[in-house]
Amino acid sequence: MTEIIRVRNTPGAADTIGAIIATSFHEQEISAWMIPPDDDRRRVMPPFFSMMSESALVHGEVHATADMSAVAVWFHKGVEPLPEIPDRAARVKAFAGPHLERIERMGEEMDKRHPHDPHHYLAFLAVLPGHQGRRTGTRLLEEYHRGLDEAGIPAYLEASSTRSRALYLRHGYRDLGDPILMPDGPPMLPMWRPSNP
Repeated sequence: MTEIIRVRNTPGAADTIGAIIATSFHEQEISAWMIPPDDDRRRVMPPFFSMMSESALVHGEVHATADMSAVAVWFHKGVEPLPEIPDRAARVKAFAGPHLERIERMGEEMDKRHPHDPHHYLAFLAVLPGHQGRRTGTRLLEEYHRGLDEAGIPAYLEASSTRSRALYLRHGYRDLGDPILMPDGPPMLPMWRPSNP
C-alpha cells in the first residue's frame, strides 16, 4: 500500500498535479461539457488544473500517494476570500481559446454557492485510471479528515457525479442546497462536512 505524502511547492509540482487531475477527470461529464472536443480537452485541462494546483500549494495543501497515482487538492478558506491567482484571466484566455466562456461560467456559478464560513475546500480528488477502485481516494480523505476533526474544521466540496456523491456521503458529507446547474450541462452537487460529523 503506497504511502500518502504532502506535496511541497517545488518547481514542476503544480504541473505534475495538474496532469494527474486532467487525466483522471478527462472522461467526466462536467469536463466534456466545459470542453467538448476530446483533443481540446487534452490540451486545455492540464494547464487549467496546474494553475489551480499552483494556488493550492500556496493557499492550502496538496496530498498525494507516493507513486503519484492520486491527489487531493485542498484550500484553506477563512472568512476573507482566497487571494486571486495572479494574471488568472490572461492565463485562462491564453490556453482556453473558444472554451473560455464555459470555464468562466462554471467558476462563477460555483463561486456564487461557495459557503462563507471558515472551512477547508476540497477542490479536486483525482485518481488515475487503472488505480481507481482500490480505496485510494478513501485513504486520502480519511487521512486529511483526521486532521480536520482534531482541529474542529468543517469541509466543503462539489461532487461532480452521483458516484462521487455516494463516496462523500460515506465520509460524513451532506448535501448543501440545490445542485449547481450549468446550461445544458450536468449538475455539480455542493456538499458540506461539519466539524464533528
